[in-house]
Amino acid sequence: MTNEIETLAFEQALLELEETVAKLEAGDLTLDASLALYERGQKLAAHCNKLLEKASLRVEQLTADGEIVEIAVGE
Repeated sequence: MTNEIETLAFEQALLELEETVAKLEAGDLTLDASLALYERGQKLAAHCNKLLEKASLRVEQLTADGEIVEIAVGE
């Protein structure tokens, strides 16, 4: 995954992923451009999934009084 993608917030990555899917569905690109865009989309999707997993783990670690217990996630 590129460093640039790893720095994107979830919302930014998801928006770019949605735009990527729309461009691919339009079918106006060359094969090479489509493949490059598809690969970037795969990286964006992986990044979004990683961020969602981290958020899910944080929610699962909420204590009864609402404090978040930070846990280390394998990165």
